Amino acid sequence: MDSISLLGSSPASTKVCFLPYGLKNGSKEGSGKPTVSIIGSGDFSKSLTLRLGFHVVVGSRQPKRAAESFPHVVDVTHHEDAVGKANIVLLAIRREHYSSLWDIKHLLAGKILVDVSNNRRVNQYPESNAEYLASLFPESIVVKGFNVISSWAMQSGPRDSSRQVYICSNSVDARQQLIELARQLSFIPVDMGALSSAKEIENMPLHLFTAWKGPVLTTVALSIFFFAYSFVRDIIHPYIKSRQSFFYKIPLEIVNRTLPLVAIVLLALVYLAGQLAAAYQLIYGTKYCRFPPWLEGWLESRKQLGLLSFFFGCIHVLYSVCLPMRRSERYLMLNMAYQQVCVCTQLIFKNGLAATSKKNASNQALPVKKLYFTSAMHKLYTNILFSTSYDIPLTSMHTLSITRPTTFSIVVTNNMLYFAGLKLLS
Repeated sequence: MDSISLLGSSPASTKVCFLPYGLKNGSKEGSGKPTVSIIGSGDFSKSLTLRLGFHVVVGSRQPKRAAESFPHVVDVTHHEDAVGKANIVLLAIRREHYSSLWDIKHLLAGKILVDVSNNRRVNQYPESNAEYLASLFPESIVVKGFNVISSWAMQSGPRDSSRQVYICSNSVDARQQLIELARQLSFIPVDMGALSSAKEIENMPLHLFTAWKGPVLTTVALSIFFFAYSFVRDIIHPYIKSRQSFFYKIPLEIVNRTLPLVAIVLLALVYLAGQLAAAYQLIYGTKYCRFPPWLEGWLESRKQLGLLSFFFGCIHVLYSVCLPMRRSERYLMLNMAYQQVCVCTQLIFKNGLAATSKKNASNQALPVKKLYFTSAMHKLYTNILFSTSYDIPLTSMHTLSITRPTTFSIVVTNNMLYFAGLKLLS
């Protein structure tokens, strides 16, 4: 295996790459026969040229326009010239543009065509792009690979989540050449076998956060369960038993009781998986026994469960900070209501409005004093205790006579104060 030096746009970006079977990618002054050519001038093509280095031939339908986006050392030419200079041709074009290569079908015969395309949806077509390409060019050797690597990862080098490259082809020799090329680019090649695996490889980039599906569903189920339990215990039960309405507690208090319960259970699930795994190994007497699929999946999702537990804990802290502010505002409104009711009562007696209907010659009650509140005090409930005996005109037709200590339930609706739900204290 010969070693070759592939240069980037500057000497500082020199990269060394080993191509298999003695294929040599020389300079223009050297052999003049590059090993790899790229069809397409998009972002992925630019990333491949930067990654592979100097004297990679790029085929484009508009070479003069595309050459402006590539380093000056990259040979940007027509499709015919690019294909004629390469044994391995990487197709960095979409499935819809495969037909543009039909005119150079005879030049692609015997070449290794590497399909790096992806679809927009899972199972978008009945057959994979690679299988469709193989049906269009039966005399060429089609290989599926490098489609799970983004253009950014190709430029900056492999990272933890972008190291694996899945490769499949019906030709063993072609697979080995691409596997060796991926290794020299510091990627980890994974041999997926025949070309029939191409559809599975093409669907991989379309799955978003596959490891989060189970933990998220578990979190949602726990949240619904604990919220329903708190709702029935603290809202429905008091309302049915004693007709006490606590529905205003749902946005803050009920939710805040649900959050820590979910966080604690998720954290317990994180550690419970390890304990079950240890017990499983003790039962079978060896650590080399494979775990059941359900336990293996549980162990792999511990990181996600822990992060969700931390997230719910942080939300619980925010809710707990908001609750005292809500209570203080409620106490302030209650105090305002109490003070206004007391002022109203003093005004009633001071202006002679407390005269009973019996002493009124016209037998008509005087109008009640109306108190106006801000909209923030909508549907505010409290109790005001009157310990003296007097009469208060409530409406133009009714007068309330108080002969013993009475508790008024004050209801504020539509920015107006009303007396309702009288309870006599014996």
